[in-house]
Amino acid sequence: MSATRTFTIAAVPADGVGTEVVAAGRTVLDALAENSGGAFAFDWTEFPWGCGYYERTGRMMDDDGLEVLRDFDAIYFGAVGWPSVPDHISLWGLRLRICQNFDQWANVRPVHFHPGITSPLRKADDTPLDWVVVRENSEGEYAGLGGRNLAGRGPGNEVALQTALFTEKGCERIMRFAFDLARGRERKKVSSVTKSNAQQYGMVLWDETFARVARDYPDVETESVLVDAMSAKFVLKPEDLSVVVASNLNADILSDLGSALAGSLGLAASANLNPERRFPSMFEPVHGSAPDIAGKGLANPIGAIGSAALMLDHFGLSTEADRVRAAIEATTAAGIRTPDVGGTAKTGDVVAAVIDNLGR
Repeated sequence: MSATRTFTIAAVPADGVGTEVVAAGRTVLDALAENSGGAFAFDWTEFPWGCGYYERTGRMMDDDGLEVLRDFDAIYFGAVGWPSVPDHISLWGLRLRICQNFDQWANVRPVHFHPGITSPLRKADDTPLDWVVVRENSEGEYAGLGGRNLAGRGPGNEVALQTALFTEKGCERIMRFAFDLARGRERKKVSSVTKSNAQQYGMVLWDETFARVARDYPDVETESVLVDAMSAKFVLKPEDLSVVVASNLNADILSDLGSALAGSLGLAASANLNPERRFPSMFEPVHGSAPDIAGKGLANPIGAIGSAALMLDHFGLSTEADRVRAAIEATTAAGIRTPDVGGTAKTGDVVAAVIDNLGR
């Protein structure tokens, strides 16, 4: 008999519905492992970091948190943010601290239209739609460069500078990642999103790097589209999309638009990858902490369960990942949906249905 492969996972539920959806994803993964015939197992360690931890300690995570996380195979994250803590403190103190220090430079956000869930796009009723947004996750507009100055000159005179950072190496590696991803898809196409008509330095470097990298992938179709035009294309011609690669800010906004078009941000999965595997990668749904429904059992766990499937892919368990995705499809097709997508099911109902569908 072959030995069981045990994957160590750091669970960071963080805030609000994050605690509920991480618990949901863990339940599904553990059920999958229990029925693997001993092929694999998950060893979980949960950390209490987040806004509640900040209110108690003045820190979003332990000072040595990164050193602790470094030895895990992956991080399974919930959602960060709470009304009592400023957003820039909660985000930079936890999620971005992990992403940037672990060089999780490739953020992958599939835009998937599930059966049984109504999209606001009429085109989705009779047109197959499925694309993925690849987000540069380490620099760009979220590099954290800038400052606030001149407050001493009196009210109304303060100046704030927020500098976007674009390096040729950073642009190239995310673009090559996108091209390699496109080569494995039915539609081999990469759409680069830019705003070089207005941002004549960083975005022009982005455009020039994209044109150079594209020459190494003659088998992949390409286009370069301004971000405002791409937002319109998401709505008007989404069937023309396969892999969309964009800077940190542009991809963040576009991927949320894509998820809304698919029916709800609660459906959206994501992976923050360190492709070289020098550090653990982190998997999380893209929705927020949703304080208005936290603790009510109404959170949509599909995004978190889909993120768990991406984690399985990362572990080399692609067959199992496909089983999870098929179970999600069967669940939504059967009409078992949470209120955000027009249903009446509770979080636990969806989890139970997904687990039941895993065995079919």
